[in-house]
Amino acid sequence: MKTPLPDRIRPQTLDEVVGQAHLIGEGKILRNIIENNEIPNMIFYGPSGVGKTTVANIIAQRTGKTLHRLNATTASVADIKNIVSTLDSFLTMDGVLLYLDEIQHFNKKQQQSLLEFMENGKITLIASTTENPYFYVYNAVLSRSVVFEFKPIEPADVEKALFRAVDELKKTDYTGFDVSVSDDAVRHMANSSGGDVRKALNSLELTFLAAHPDKDKKIEITLDSAVQATQKKVMRYDRDGDSHYDILSAFQKSIRGSDPDAAIHYLARLISAGDLPSICRRLLVISAEDIGLAYPQAISIVKSCVDSALQLGLPEARIPLAEAVILLATAPKSNSAIMAIDKAMTDIEKSDTGDIPAHIKDAHYGGALKLGHGTEYKYPHSYPNHYVEQQYLPDNIRDTKYYEYGDNKTEMAAKAYWDKIKKS
Repeated sequence: MKTPLPDRIRPQTLDEVVGQAHLIGEGKILRNIIENNEIPNMIFYGPSGVGKTTVANIIAQRTGKTLHRLNATTASVADIKNIVSTLDSFLTMDGVLLYLDEIQHFNKKQQQSLLEFMENGKITLIASTTENPYFYVYNAVLSRSVVFEFKPIEPADVEKALFRAVDELKKTDYTGFDVSVSDDAVRHMANSSGGDVRKALNSLELTFLAAHPDKDKKIEITLDSAVQATQKKVMRYDRDGDSHYDILSAFQKSIRGSDPDAAIHYLARLISAGDLPSICRRLLVISAEDIGLAYPQAISIVKSCVDSALQLGLPEARIPLAEAVILLATAPKSNSAIMAIDKAMTDIEKSDTGDIPAHIKDAHYGGALKLGHGTEYKYPHSYPNHYVEQQYLPDNIRDTKYYEYGDNKTEMAAKAYWDKIKKS
């Protein structure tokens, strides 16, 4: 069986690795660790096809430790025990380097089985994961490891890998052929890869497999060839994964930051993933949390847009959703409501707020008057402007202020009204 192209051109040195300059560039921490050959337990976190396995292989080549590889999707505790059984043998005098791919698939017992040997240095663990390790890796393992985050590869760096792959194909599979690959084709495959080098290389290999040499043994890879091979731009999105929350976070922060263009961009990502429920829920949250009392009608309008979107379904749902997003992004902002309720909730959870004042307790039952409930209550509607000063908060927090008027037109108008009423 022919080796897949990504494996055939897998970098053998750090200088051949594309991307990850923040980790393996000159003078950067991971490069220094590798060059000093002092390898700690490490967790490589990042999406697929960005070099985690490649860097782990380079580390394995530089160390004197015996290398074992496991994939957590198929490995078991028995596999770990087999590795442990080799410790202290002649072949493992310098210890074992264990590369554990997809560690998030190991349960707590499986991860804990490594701890004793990680601590005494007999096993050096390099684990990789596409999920946030702070959510999926147990604390005991996490605290004994250094986490390095691998980023999606920039298109310009993906192009470098593609050109290197073209040279490899010319020298091996297509020796004697007149091969030309247009820059536009390479650029399209790089831009369509979503930062995944493996995906881009697989697309390139597919274009060659689909190519038909002419009578002069000429092969031409054009932009059209690349478009057919890539089919659709890859978007990193997993409703149960880290990217789900990253996109939703960027979506809300763009609306909160009053940037309608960015907000629409992230809406488009969510729509492309077909994640209608998350969009609708987040829009309703934003209406109350970020726009709030600066434009209190916003939540009613957004609720109508959300209802319309759910009734219409995709693709038509994109229209009322876009309307809601642009409305919220361009609306005045106030977080006074969430600040008030969160402050009150903190007091409830952490303080003795005291009993409800007797004069505002329920007095609609026999015996309430004997208990003094409601006897001194002042009915506001019986007073000018439907207001009378009296205590409503418990004694322990009687002077506490939870709500602070926001500095927007609506709340400032309400403040001016009440300042006038309460001073009269």
